Formats: sequence, structure tokens, C-alpha cells
Amino acid sequence: MKKSSLAGAVSRRKFLKGAGCLTVAFSMTDTWAAVGEVVANDRLPDSLRRHPRVSAWLEVLADGRVRVFTGKTELGQGIRTAIAQVAAEELDLPMERVELVLADTGRTPDERYTAGSASIESSAMSVRYAAAAARQLLLERAAQKLGRPVAQLQLENGVVSTAGGKKLTLADILDGKQIEDEVRLPITLKPKHTYRLVRKEVPRSDIGRMVRGEQVHIHDLRLPGMVHARVIRPGSYQARLKKLDEAALRQAVPGILKTVVDGNFIGVIAADEYAAIKGQTYLYQHAEWSVPDTLPAGKSLAYHIKELPAKTERVAEKGIIPSGSGAVIKASYFKPYLMHGSIGPSCAIALFEGGNLQIWTHSQGVFPLRDALQKWLKLSAEQVHVTAVPGSGCYGHNGADDVAADAALLAMAYPGKPVRLQWSREEEHAWEPYGSAMLMELEAGLDNAGKISHWKLDLWSDTHSNRPGGDPSKLLPAWHRKEPLTLKTSGFSGGTARNSEPYYTIPNLQIDTHSIAGPLRVSALRSLGAYGNVFAIESFMDELAEKAEKDPMAFRLMHLSDQRAITVLTKLQELLAAQKVSSGEGIGISFARYKNTSAYCAVAAKVAVNAKEGSVQMQQLWAVVDAGEVINLDGLKNQIEGGMIQSASWTLKEEVQFDARHVTSRDWVSYPIVRFSDVPAVAVTVVDRPTEPPLGAGEAAQGPTAAAIVNAVYRACGKRVRHLPVRPDKVAG
Repeated sequence: MKKSSLAGAVSRRKFLKGAGCLTVAFSMTDTWAAVGEVVANDRLPDSLRRHPRVSAWLEVLADGRVRVFTGKTELGQGIRTAIAQVAAEELDLPMERVELVLADTGRTPDERYTAGSASIESSAMSVRYAAAAARQLLLERAAQKLGRPVAQLQLENGVVSTAGGKKLTLADILDGKQIEDEVRLPITLKPKHTYRLVRKEVPRSDIGRMVRGEQVHIHDLRLPGMVHARVIRPGSYQARLKKLDEAALRQAVPGILKTVVDGNFIGVIAADEYAAIKGQTYLYQHAEWSVPDTLPAGKSLAYHIKELPAKTERVAEKGIIPSGSGAVIKASYFKPYLMHGSIGPSCAIALFEGGNLQIWTHSQGVFPLRDALQKWLKLSAEQVHVTAVPGSGCYGHNGADDVAADAALLAMAYPGKPVRLQWSREEEHAWEPYGSAMLMELEAGLDNAGKISHWKLDLWSDTHSNRPGGDPSKLLPAWHRKEPLTLKTSGFSGGTARNSEPYYTIPNLQIDTHSIAGPLRVSALRSLGAYGNVFAIESFMDELAEKAEKDPMAFRLMHLSDQRAITVLTKLQELLAAQKVSSGEGIGISFARYKNTSAYCAVAAKVAVNAKEGSVQMQQLWAVVDAGEVINLDGLKNQIEGGMIQSASWTLKEEVQFDARHVTSRDWVSYPIVRFSDVPAVAVTVVDRPTEPPLGAGEAAQGPTAAAIVNAVYRACGKRVRHLPVRPDKVAG
């Protein structure tokens, strides 16, 4: 890969002009509708309304291929394949003739973050509509050139042809120009019964590249003249540098090119990676810090977060919650701090050259990162160019933005050379923003028919998003410079309350969130508050079913009115009908609709518990999911499978530990995760609804899986685990 410069490459418009492209505008008519095709009259996706021009989403290349642009990035969810599928489908192109450009501040539309299971709902649908509009315009232009009505033209494999044999390629139609029309409703979409690619299991091309060890991730990227860097972190969140001997470092470690000291921020730049690591190790051993005790070590975390000052907000209210001493059921549930625990530690490359800063990063939001960096480093937005490169594992806000900021600061101190900076495993574990600990206190009543008469939830949690969002105070190195920035927490209570309202029909309901500032650094982790909330709700539903002397499945169904929710549960019931359990085994179920607006997911877990040892063995996981229209069946199944296994790991093993100074979970021994040998058989059944809009599914399985496992453990050994993780001491005996 050639060294990149920002000159002349800071906007899509400059990019197109630099390629010699002119613009042409066509008027859109309802041509396809006239021949009885399907017409979309619904609301345009948010991303498309912000960037309405066709050229923001695609361009026709000189060889007839189509280049598609998306502001979303590939996190392992397969968005590269799914977006290419919808574009190729609407334009009647084979997949290999569609090129995808992801998340680049100089080329793609600004779609903020790849988050919230919204890539299909927003970005893929924007591309679908833009491609459908482009097809219509291309056919109209071809009709003018060929002297034939649109209805007599056929578009296939990038060629428009007539029955008489006349042909035009897409490039011929546009004469080197691009489509600058805005996409407006109504839009004529391709009829679903003619689909060749959508709803099919189109393989992801990047999987083979990973298996072959080719360059896929940011960790693999190598640029000409590249140097390597490492950062020396303080001993705790509040530590201060007392003494550092730079001269001694240069004598002890050959190959050090530069040491950067800015307040409590320390970085070393070296000619090769090994020298940078040796320099980092030396400074960790010889730098002197003041390290105060500031963390609540030795205390019950659930008790501690409840005692912290809190901002209370009522997020849902319906009917009247009875007061007094009536017959009620109460239970308290707890979720600890959880790591992203990315398999590949955070990594970035930065180049400062000619006054411009180029960043290669696996951030989930290249535009918000650019905005934060340009404010922090006192550059203009035009001087900062951020390009997304996939990272090795993350759903949520891990250290990707922080390491990009580290690299940017060091690149500006050592201009003209690409500076590569990769965190160590210890740094990743100790300094990433964690998923917040959560305490959920639930109360409910049952009427004479065994139905829920009232429901009350009090929820304590820190924020579930401290993404940069243009705010440099959320970047880790910004806290450590000589002129430090103080973190301005977003207080994103929407993430805290996500899925806090049960998706069941309950006449009287009250939900209060109590937002606190906890002791550890936190931000977005996959599903945000939904994991903890659904774990609590669906565990409580099982407890209520037992009090009501109802079957857990029947109890849920009697409280549901949404037929799609009923369908996923009844299909799950059918899958479990033939299952047998032996002594020490149990099957648990759970259900949720992610955000109460997105994908429906019902999960069952079968476990075996050794009560003597307290061990829990997962035997099988089942899921039934309804995500509306399916784009890539294999990709959807992969998302649910991966979500179930990740959730099982959170539920059974994971918990961030800390002492009075800092996090002590700094490797895979002190922070264990599910291993390949622990993974059970996983079966996913998809309810395809081609006439319904596609729904985000990447975060649908986390909460239901946790509750299904805990409910299964209860059935296997009679122990109800309300405080995660499910450690041996909680089920033994």
C-alpha cells in the first residue's frame, strides 16, 4: 500500500473532480410503477435523508463496475457483504462487479457510528434505495439513447439491451458522468420474487482472507517508512508522573527515535516494534508515579453503586402501582463490569505530513473521531482524514478511538513518517471503557388468574455510552497531557433504559432509572443496558411463573399480544418438544424484542450442573429470531450464534476485578472467557418475513441468552443465580 497524503483528498466532491468526473442530473419518473413493479412509499432511512444524492452512495466506474459507499464499518458482522448484496440486486449486477468503500471521511457519507444494530436498517436500506433510483435513471437515459421505451429494455450484468440486440454499458449511458439527482419517494424497488442474491447465503469474502493470513485487519497494515510506538500509562486513573529519565532510556534501549513527554502522557517511538516494546518496558520499570487509592476495593459493588449519588428518571409509567403490604414478589439482580476483551488489542496508524493528519483506525465512528481529534489537536476538519480498517473483534466502544488519539499525538511529534501504535494485552484489559455494572430491583404482583397485576423496576447504572462524538474529553490520552481535559460524561440514559420495559402486556407499570458515576471507566458494550435488563426481566418472569404455578412458556405467552413475538416462542417450543433431561440437567427459556422495536429473539439453553463441583456445562443453545426481511441468511445466523456465545461467556465467566488503585483483570487468566472447548451445539431458526422491513439483529440474543442459561441452571440444580457471573460457589452444594 502506498503512503497516503491528504492533499486534495478531503472531500467526496474533490475526490470526484480529481477523477475527472462531471455531474449530470436526470428527472425521476415513476417508470417501473407503470409496468406493475413494487413501489416503496415509506419514509427514507435517516442516513439517506441526510445524504440524499445518488452519488453519495454509488458511482459507475469506467469499466462498468459500480463502487458503493457506506459510512458504516466492518466489525465482523458481515456488513460489507450485505450492502454489496442489496446494491448488486437492485442493479442486476453480479457481486464481483460491486466494489465497496467503507467509512472514510474523505469519500463516504457521514453515518456517525456503526452501532445499535442499525447498519442494515439504515445504511443497507439507503444503498438499496439509491441503487433503485440509479437503475431507474440509467434505464431512462438508455431509453433516450436507444430510442426505445424503458419497458422494452433489459438491464443485466451492467449492460442495457434491446430485443433487437442493441447494447449500452452503464459507463456508455453516463458518458463518464455521475448521477447527482436526489433520491425522493416514491422509489420503485425490484420485485422480491425476482431476487437472485438477497435472502441468500452469500459467503463473506473476508473470511477466506483471514484464514489464509492475508492483510485484513488494522494490525496487518504496513506502510512504507513506518515506525513503531508504545505508550506508558499511569499506574491508576488518578496517578501523576513524578520522575522520568529519558537519557537513561536511550542508553539502555538502542533504536529509540524519540521520547514524547506531555504531562502524564509518555510515548516512545522506535525504528522497529521490538525496540518500542523494550522502551515501554524500561519506562514502566523506571518511571516514578504517585498512585493514590481511589477505588472501592473490598466492598460489595452492588451495594456500592446503589449508595452513590444518582439522577433519577422515570422512563415508563402506566396505571397505578399499589402501595402498602399487599402480596408482592421481589427480587434483585446484578451484572458486574464487563470487558469488550477484543482478541486483537487496539491498534492505529497515523501520519502527519504537510500540516495534514491521516489516521487508519478500527474505530466504529470515523467522522465523530475526526471531529474530536481536530478540536483536540487544534486542526481544521479538512486537515484530518480518517479511514476505517477492520479490527480484530469488537462490538461497542473499546480502545480503538483512544489508540488513534495516541498515534495522532505521536505522529504530530514525529512528522513525515507513518507511526504505528498497538496496545498490549495488559493495556487493553486495564484501560478500555467497560460495560457498566448494573443493579436491577424488581417487584411484581399476581392476580387470582396468575397474571401479572403490576410491575416495578428500579435500575442503577452508569452511562452506557462515552463515545467521542466530537468531544475530545472522551479520549483517554486527553486526560493525561500537561493541559488535561476532564471527562464530560454524556449521561446517555437511553442506553441504560434499553429493554428495561418488558415486552409483555402488564396493566400497571413503573420503571425508574438511577444514573450514577461509577468507579471505573465505562462506555458502550454490545447491547448496552439490554443485556442486564433482559437478564433481570426474563429471570424474574421465570420466578413469577413458578409463583403462579404456570409453565414458563405458557406464562410468557399469556402475557403477549404481538403475534410475531408469539410466533418465535411457539417455534422455540416446537424445537424443544423432543428434548429429554436427565438428573442434573435443565432447560431454560427466555424472550425479548431488542429495543422493543427491533428483532424478536427467543432463546433456550440446556445445561448440566455438577452440584458437587459447582461447574456448569453448556450442552446446547437454541434461538428463534424474526428480523423482518432477511438480507443474508448466513450472516443473520452468524450474528445470533456469535451473540449467544458471547453472552454465555459474560454470564458464566466474566467480571472485571479491581483493587484500591486500578483494574487487576489484565490477562485471560484473571479475566477468563469461554474457550472453544466450552462452546455448545448452537441452532438458529430464522423466521423470514420478506414483506416486512429488515430489523437489526446483531444485539438481539445477548439478554435472552443470559436469562435462558440462568433459568436452565435453576432447573438443573435448584439454585437461582441473581448476581452474575454464575460462579461455582453459587451453584455448588
